[in-house]
Amino acid sequence: MLSGLKSTVQADIDNHRQQLADLSLKIHSNPEIGFKEHKASNWLTQYLETNGFMVERGICQLETAFKAVYGNKRPAIAILAEYDALPHLGHACGHNLIATIAVGAAVASKAIIDKLGGSVLVIGTPAEEIYGGKVIMAERGAFNDIDMALMVHPSTNDTATTKALACISLEVDFFGHDAHAAAHPEEGINALEAIILSFNAINSLRQHIKGDARIHGIITDGGQVVNVVPAHSAASFLVRAKDDAYLEELKNKVLNCFTGAATATGTELKYKWGDVQYAPMRNNIIMANLFITNMNILGRSVKLVNPDQSFGSTDMGNVSQLVPSIHPSVAIAPKGMSIHSPQFVEAAASESGIQGMLDAAKAIAMTVADLLSNPETFKEVNKEFAENL
Repeated sequence: MLSGLKSTVQADIDNHRQQLADLSLKIHSNPEIGFKEHKASNWLTQYLETNGFMVERGICQLETAFKAVYGNKRPAIAILAEYDALPHLGHACGHNLIATIAVGAAVASKAIIDKLGGSVLVIGTPAEEIYGGKVIMAERGAFNDIDMALMVHPSTNDTATTKALACISLEVDFFGHDAHAAAHPEEGINALEAIILSFNAINSLRQHIKGDARIHGIITDGGQVVNVVPAHSAASFLVRAKDDAYLEELKNKVLNCFTGAATATGTELKYKWGDVQYAPMRNNIIMANLFITNMNILGRSVKLVNPDQSFGSTDMGNVSQLVPSIHPSVAIAPKGMSIHSPQFVEAAASESGIQGMLDAAKAIAMTVADLLSNPETFKEVNKEFAENL
């Protein structure tokens, strides 16, 4: 029966190939940044409604978030969709493909639900790139009534797990006093110097933090006129760590860099930590291995862990703290190409991108079949999750 179901979902996705490709390319051609993905959200929900899903729009008080459900019983398996673009770049992270992987896999999973029971959901999660939409949705209960969560991200490698760091943003402002930089520099309090000292202090701190932690930032205001001592300066930073505990420790050390610079320059410091904190990713290895098997069936050689994978952060980490989750990657571009680049924008609309989307959708639907067809597997997934809390 399982083999037959897997063949059925593969055939279904092949039958929807052109529709899924068209939907992905339409989202790609109309990039929308976080919380403004009105077109993408509308197109995705229309597609799901047309294919028999009950759709609820604007969930969690977020206009572009949605929940689409097929079936009415537990277990409930959610496939997560992202569809926001990057400012100025467009779909340089391939979220147009993530969205169509989710809807393609979910529609194909209808045959599984009809045969085995349970339910499959697509949860539309806006604003992953900047605002951490899933963090907000988690706090508002979007994932309370699901048993497992799956999604696939485009990449340059086929990998079943992902490394994702806990992450929080920091906004800082220094306030000094302006003065003519040549005539009366002694009357000024230089806010730009406070920023420069802060960056130097951060650079010194980097020598003494754990190797998998990250601190990086930009100056967003360094003054306006060259012959005026800057009375205001500002910067934006991201602080990342392997786990929440070390992130809290690192936050204090980072903040000391700024308070010390304020003391040294005589400026006033104001700062604000981000309202949203990305959690580290907890990969469910049993589900990841199911995904590997299914990708192998499709002819892709998938690693459990990519030792060369770079660190990043994702709000899928917050979901993975609540329910067993996987966040594998599907290769759509050559190794060495950077995501968040113009080249990756092109890859997300390429034939390789479409093929990666189709393969990932098939593997996710086949993994849904694995989970619902074998209660013991389902129990083992939950056992692993509980043991790793």
